[in-house]
Amino acid sequence: MNRTLLYASAATVSLAALLTAGAASAGSFSIRSGQGAEGLGQVYAGAASGGIGLGSIGWNPATITMFPGRNSNWNATYIGPNATYEPTSQTTVPGPGGVRLPNTFPGVGGSPLGTGNIGGDGAFVPASYSTWQLSDRLWIGFGSTAPFGLRSKTDNFHAAQTYGRSAKVRTINIAPTIGYKVNDWLSVGAAVQGQYIKTNLKQAFNVTATAPNVILDGDSIDFGYRLGVTLTPVRGTDIGIAYRSSIRQTLDGTFQTPAAVIPIKANLNLPDSVTFGVSHQFNEQFQGHIGVEWTNWSRFRNIPIVSKLTNTPVTSLNFQYDDSWFFSVGGEYKWNKDLTLRAGVGYELSPVNDRNRTVFISDNDRLWLGLGASYQVTEKIKFDLSYSYLHVRKASVNYSGAHPQQSPVFYTAEAEPYIHIVSAGVTYRWDNPAETIPVQPVIRKY
Repeated sequence: MNRTLLYASAATVSLAALLTAGAASAGSFSIRSGQGAEGLGQVYAGAASGGIGLGSIGWNPATITMFPGRNSNWNATYIGPNATYEPTSQTTVPGPGGVRLPNTFPGVGGSPLGTGNIGGDGAFVPASYSTWQLSDRLWIGFGSTAPFGLRSKTDNFHAAQTYGRSAKVRTINIAPTIGYKVNDWLSVGAAVQGQYIKTNLKQAFNVTATAPNVILDGDSIDFGYRLGVTLTPVRGTDIGIAYRSSIRQTLDGTFQTPAAVIPIKANLNLPDSVTFGVSHQFNEQFQGHIGVEWTNWSRFRNIPIVSKLTNTPVTSLNFQYDDSWFFSVGGEYKWNKDLTLRAGVGYELSPVNDRNRTVFISDNDRLWLGLGASYQVTEKIKFDLSYSYLHVRKASVNYSGAHPQQSPVFYTAEAEPYIHIVSAGVTYRWDNPAETIPVQPVIRKY
């Protein structure tokens, strides 16, 4: 019975840690910053209203009608998170008679050990977009992004190793897109999302330095959609609103302990979201943007983990997340006909709090600061380069009895996270601009 309970406890902690891996660049384990270099420079202000170039279709498919001709955009983003959890109290383990005893770390000494930098070497995130104008009213396109996941890796031996040693969450989202320009002031769009998720977690089986790993591994391919509209109430002003559906990822994989390999399945209801944006052209040189994004993380709460052998729940994961909000404002200044400079600031209210934060995520409310530039090399080629710094509020973990993923080890710690992000992109126009089908977009991103 004791061994069975220990396996179930390890399973609970495993999947929880896996799904909240990394000091991600947006709420919980989502990756807003990997969606395009042009948007990063103004922290994605105006994403729903076409203000961040071709990457806008990743938020609002209706913005595809703002880009005449045939275009492609490719981006590579490096996300460098930095966070180290340092214990704030003595780590303890259960003892005889219900008494809790200090974990003295046999063979190492009695000093508490921090996690080390859980961001490791960071990660590169790709994104690409293509659009094709078929007529003066109809567009089709395609987006490839990685909206969720990052890598986390702790020191191999540390006080909280039963809560996790390493985690990987990777996604690929493929989105065929269509947009229709109803009239001069209204466009609508839709996209189908096909999303692949791959997860892998390693954690210590017990508190000793030579403890073997418990490994959870799984993947799935599932589908969702996006819908959006753009409005142009007056020339020079675009308003956009879009909805991204939840994707129910039917994870299929294995849970491996030193004694057995158990086939498991789990339904992960990833959050849906609503994005709103406004872009306004003040004059020939200056354009301003604002953005608001709400993400329904509160749906990510109770997740049964089911054995495929018996079709019965092994345990249930209780994340108890809150909804998140992101607010941003940015601007672009056209220095000359080729060079455009941009900057932005944003603030995000995290879904993670002091009650549910895990050792694999240092997420908290955060301040975004961004700078970027675009250079039009020719009428067909444009380069983008952007940088953002994310200052994250001090984050604490509290595995002292009431945590949703509590195990027998009691552990409290604190981190002071921050994130550096650098992104580069290139946009290429395949057709001759002089031969483009006549259309009157309010804002041209060329």
